[in-house]
Amino acid sequence: MQHLTIISTGGTIDKVYFDDKSTYQIGAPQIGEILNNIGVAFTFDVIPIMRKDSLHITDDDRDLMRRTIEAQPHRHVLVTHGTDTMVETAHKLQGIAGKVIVLTGALNPARFQGSDAVFNIGCAVGALQGLVDGVYIAMNGRIWDPLRVRKNRDANRFEAQG
Repeated sequence: MQHLTIISTGGTIDKVYFDDKSTYQIGAPQIGEILNNIGVAFTFDVIPIMRKDSLHITDDDRDLMRRTIEAQPHRHVLVTHGTDTMVETAHKLQGIAGKVIVLTGALNPARFQGSDAVFNIGCAVGALQGLVDGVYIAMNGRIWDPLRVRKNRDANRFEAQG
């Protein structure tokens, strides 16, 4: 992989908290800074198309994601996305020809000490380089088929659907 296109949609990975009552806003995408800090050996661009908690992402937003991905000249696409509706978005992105698309996010904001953000991004970047064209989810140290995974909100992790 020589180039990675990153589509940023918001979610917990980019949340900035302001007080003890958990008031937050979705901040600027953190992924570019993360990749620069670890010195990746490929070029990348970050396309921030929205700053939303995934619970507020609509079908129109998912159509925008799809059109944006389809318009990119590069094969490898990473989508940062909130975890609550990541699976639904992955379903809507199925069938985009000539692309390896991996969605990832974080269960804790990237700005927090001990966040899973860097780990999930690393897993997603590694997966992108070895997967065949299609749509995948990278969370909790695994690469998931979006048709066979769900978020377990009680356990705060992704797991096989069944």
